[in-house]
Amino acid sequence: MADLSPAAQVVMNAFWKQPKNRSAIAAAIRALADLVVPDIDLHISVANDCLPRDIGTAKWSARYETRRELLAIATELEGSI
Repeated sequence: MADLSPAAQVVMNAFWKQPKNRSAIAAAIRALADLVVPDIDLHISVANDCLPRDIGTAKWSARYETRRELLAIATELEGSI
């Protein structure tokens, strides 16, 4: 098997640390969400001008909505075990 990128390895590790059921999938989704859109307080970051310079508030809002949706899927999977 080919070596994984560090990001892919984080997701794989999250999956393998759980019993192989829906909680493992949820753990992998949570790891993916943390990699793609780190958990930040958008309102505090905007107020303190702490957003990366190459991305605007609208894009961060869209990314944070993506994170929220990924975490909602993970929560749903965990709740249906």
